[in-house]
Amino acid sequence: MRILVVGSGGREHALVWRMAQSKLAKRVYCAPGNAGTAHEARNVAIEAEDTDNLVKFAAENKIDLVVVGPEAPLVGGLVDRLEAAGIRAFGPTAEGAKLEGDKAYAKELMRHYTVPTAEGRVFTNYDDARAYIASRDEPLAVKAAGLASGKGVIVCDEPSDALRAAEKIMVDRIFGAAGDKIVVEEKLTGQEVSVLALIDGRSIYVLEPAQDHKAIGEGDTGPNTGGMGAYCPTPAIGEQAMAQVERQILVPVVDALNRGEIRYRGVLYAGLMMTTTGPKVLEFNVRFGDPETQPILMRLQSDLVEALMATCEGKLDEVTLRWDDRPSVCVVMASGGYPGKYGTGQEIRGLEEADALEDVKVFHAGTAEADGGVVTSGGRVLGVTALGATVADAKARAYQAVDRIHFDGAYCRRDIADKAIRLTTKSK
Repeated sequence: MRILVVGSGGREHALVWRMAQSKLAKRVYCAPGNAGTAHEARNVAIEAEDTDNLVKFAAENKIDLVVVGPEAPLVGGLVDRLEAAGIRAFGPTAEGAKLEGDKAYAKELMRHYTVPTAEGRVFTNYDDARAYIASRDEPLAVKAAGLASGKGVIVCDEPSDALRAAEKIMVDRIFGAAGDKIVVEEKLTGQEVSVLALIDGRSIYVLEPAQDHKAIGEGDTGPNTGGMGAYCPTPAIGEQAMAQVERQILVPVVDALNRGEIRYRGVLYAGLMMTTTGPKVLEFNVRFGDPETQPILMRLQSDLVEALMATCEGKLDEVTLRWDDRPSVCVVMASGGYPGKYGTGQEIRGLEEADALEDVKVFHAGTAEADGGVVTSGGRVLGVTALGATVADAKARAYQAVDRIHFDGAYCRRDIADKAIRLTTKSK
């Protein structure tokens, strides 16, 4: 098979790495890719949102399967265009992608189908949002309804902070057009969990749960990012709660899509808060998470291409995935200043030494090749991922690798997976 992965981040490197190992993969391409994917696939100089040229490339090169990584091309209808051209694609159509592309739409769908989520209101007018927020006296979350690269949520402990957040989003337009509409909802408390499932339009196959670390600072402080690290599996959700998530969240949403004649084939990612009354949805994503994909695929032992093909062909009920029993931890190394302004072009040293460690894989995200070496080209630069006998062991191994890598301004959180270690210790 000839496979094209669309995207350039750590998620895409992980997908390329795992799919290149498949007995079905004859050639793997990545568009546009990064310095990491260049060593495991053939990079193609086409941006992820350049729909016309992606479809043209796939047709001319007789691509058998296109796997779309980022959300923007999914929302923009890349899968619709590929399927119209007779090219098999993994990912939802534009209608299905609205679950992530429009948080207001997702909120209304959840309300209609009684999917557990935070109580909230949708606003298209700043004055109306301001009046509503001023009437509240509890912590709130203010969300840009559109796509904001994982940074469009501002969690506020005081209504006064929520007023400033609404102003920043709707008036100052810090997230651009994504903030034309906002969702204001109650702040949920508890442990956050990421549950990803393969959906073939009919069957649901739930993957191993993970936990992301969105805030830039240790102890979950500071502004949200696209994700500063993740681990898999997480003890924050047990078997009973996982069954509840499938029954009360995933099944009703897939049913709602089918009732709306929306064929959903791809990944459905439920970002959850484990509250005292059970799991509640924070958000839906319509693609593999980043950085959750890195530790999830680090543990996957089955053929990923077979699973994705079964999803596209409506044969998920024939799939059984095998997992490494050991947990995995991914630590994101970022450029100094991220998620704000940051520089690029910094030489990265120590990659080979880190990758040579046992049970370690360094996934590239914001990297590029230059003058025979590798330099930074984005905010999140690397996702250093390791397996270990325990979560603590996997964490130690990941940071051992992190400490071998150097570039000017490099930053990472040092507390990735500490939540899992505390939960595991507490349960003993």
